[in-house]
Amino acid sequence: MRVTMLFPLPALAILAACAPAEGRPDLSGGPFAVPPAKVIGEPENCINRVQIRQARPRNDDVIDFEMRGGDVFRSTLRNSCPRLGFEQAITYNTSINQLCQTEIIYVLENIGGQVQRGAGCSLGPFVPIEYIPKGESETEDES
Repeated sequence: MRVTMLFPLPALAILAACAPAEGRPDLSGGPFAVPPAKVIGEPENCINRVQIRQARPRNDDVIDFEMRGGDVFRSTLRNSCPRLGFEQAITYNTSINQLCQTEIIYVLENIGGQVQRGAGCSLGPFVPIEYIPKGESETEDES
């Protein structure tokens, strides 16, 4: 079984468990802002694991997977994953070369200088997106 660990920005934290999606806080601004994007294709069940350049947790609900070649896939987790947005680091186990929406990702937490696996949460479908540059509206017509 292969283990892939991504460590963008670990920080001091405590262990947490997954919470249900209902009553999610509005995280549209501040340090947990999800960059605006437009959907450019149909959702996919899996992405090629070896093509993932970077996994970017945006908040406790969203991870953007930036691929080699420039493609970006956004996965909205099935349930909110506490501390994911704060820790900005994940790990997952997979025995195949694909990361699928049925996989569980785990928040990596830095506790007293030791990296530990925290809350586990299920990925959602991988939606191909393009980031919308600052100053452009999400509702602009494409002509």
